[in-house]
Amino acid sequence: MLKIKYFFLFLIFLHLYGCGIYRPTDAREYPPEPEKRIAKNLEEGQGMRLFGGNMMKGTNFEFASSNEMWRATLDTIDFIPLTTANYSGGIIVTDWYSDGENLNENLKITVRFLTNEIRSDALDLKVFYRNCNSSNQCKITEKDGVLVNELKKEILKKATIYQQQAKNKK
Repeated sequence: MLKIKYFFLFLIFLHLYGCGIYRPTDAREYPPEPEKRIAKNLEEGQGMRLFGGNMMKGTNFEFASSNEMWRATLDTIDFIPLTTANYSGGIIVTDWYSDGENLNENLKITVRFLTNEIRSDALDLKVFYRNCNSSNQCKITEKDGVLVNELKKEILKKATIYQQQAKNKK
């Protein structure tokens, strides 16, 4: 039984060695500090690769906090409760909101991100109004007007400020 275990371990080692996963290295070639090893691996483009792909090419993973348009949008509409905020899908949907003066009139905002660049056509912003009468019959309409333009302008202004702050940090 022990011979079978050693045989399988030998086969696994042989397979890993033949695939190029196991490469004997000289410890003197790598710095002992983890930060320096990470920096060296990043410079050389080393890391885990699936299906032979290169980690450094073709992908642009960003966190939501590093995307200026996303942050600016959330900061601009922070007074409205959110229903959905899906960063990977690029959409934000607010809940119905009323300012308290007219309870029969509510608004809902949806924002779709078409690109990460700070441009006026990078956002698809829609504002829906819901007007309800006394018998709770509601009519929902989409309005494209002053509020849409003001929200876009405010989002783009904040995104530009965030982008400048990020550049100044670097």
